[in-house]
Amino acid sequence: MPGTPNPVERLRTSGLFSLEGVEADVENNVWIVGDARSAIVIDAAHDHERIARGLGDRELMAIVCTHAHNDHVNAAVALAELTSSPILLHPDDAELWERVHPDREPDAPLLHGETLVAGDLELRILHTPGHTPGGVCLHAAEPGVLFSGDTLFPGGPGATGQPFSDFPTVIASIRDHLVGLLPETVVHPGHGESTTIAEAAEYLDEWAKRGF
Repeated sequence: MPGTPNPVERLRTSGLFSLEGVEADVENNVWIVGDARSAIVIDAAHDHERIARGLGDRELMAIVCTHAHNDHVNAAVALAELTSSPILLHPDDAELWERVHPDREPDAPLLHGETLVAGDLELRILHTPGHTPGGVCLHAAEPGVLFSGDTLFPGGPGATGQPFSDFPTVIASIRDHLVGLLPETVVHPGHGESTTIAEAAEYLDEWAKRGF
């Protein structure tokens, strides 16, 4: 049908990552998932007005936070207020969230194994701690995609040099919850380009030995 949005759309937004005195300019992937009528936003980063323009006339059902580093949630509250939509976050990232939004709590928790519906896609929540305590991925068996936040990138797991991060934990998360997915599953991360589960499975042991 002409004009029908792709069920998975990417916006790129730019801004500042900041944690414990460390600052860096970053470009984030904001994923809009749904159909012509409604959608969810995965990681509302930096620019709520641009994200709202990307949604167009669609109803925003939820703002899903893969984790609570500031560059993944700093536009979440403004977008929620603009669209009257709820913010969802795993409760283990509450402390990180409060550092960015001390006066506004998330509306509901993301819990391992629960399912969100976005258009025709069913997204299963996978709790994948390590990059942060409450990091999650969202897996849609059809059409075979995984939104990995900062848990998994083409070159390895997300960075674990910051407070609240742990390298063995993120490796265990990838091993226990991600590499068992179908190899052709496309992995859409929070920054940069996409990869596949096959690549992660191939290099996981090497990453674990090398450390990050």
